[in-house]
Amino acid sequence: MIGVEIARKDRTLESPSPRVDLSLGSQFRGYTNYLVDARRHPRFSLDVGVCVYPRGTSVVRGHTVDISESGVGLMLRDEIPVGEVVRLEFTVPLGSVDVHALVCHRNAFRYGLQFVESATAQDVIGRTCRQLALDQALKLPKQS
Repeated sequence: MIGVEIARKDRTLESPSPRVDLSLGSQFRGYTNYLVDARRHPRFSLDVGVCVYPRGTSVVRGHTVDISESGVGLMLRDEIPVGEVVRLEFTVPLGSVDVHALVCHRNAFRYGLQFVESATAQDVIGRTCRQLALDQALKLPKQS
């Protein structure tokens, strides 16, 4: 993981270089590669069908966008409330997943959900993420 020092007008968050000054405004555009994703687990592209079961309503169908060991990104046509715990059913390359998840955020039709602990589902999801990491690393373009 690359360290970043982010300078702000009121405080500085420090870690090993490079340094990124967010007060640069428009001069900063194009340098977002320097920002580090602070998530606990890396995300991997995954496009499979998903059924979401909110409390008290009918099933909502959609598809996954990405997955990590701690959560999943979904595209849904129907609205589900942020803050609600829902049940998810989907199939990944290494098996079927039936897990509860907290709806953490929504941006238009895209939702971010955090898995609620489930040992069986976490095992399948973890193995799938490790396999996707290998598969997607092999597809990276060679640098010249």
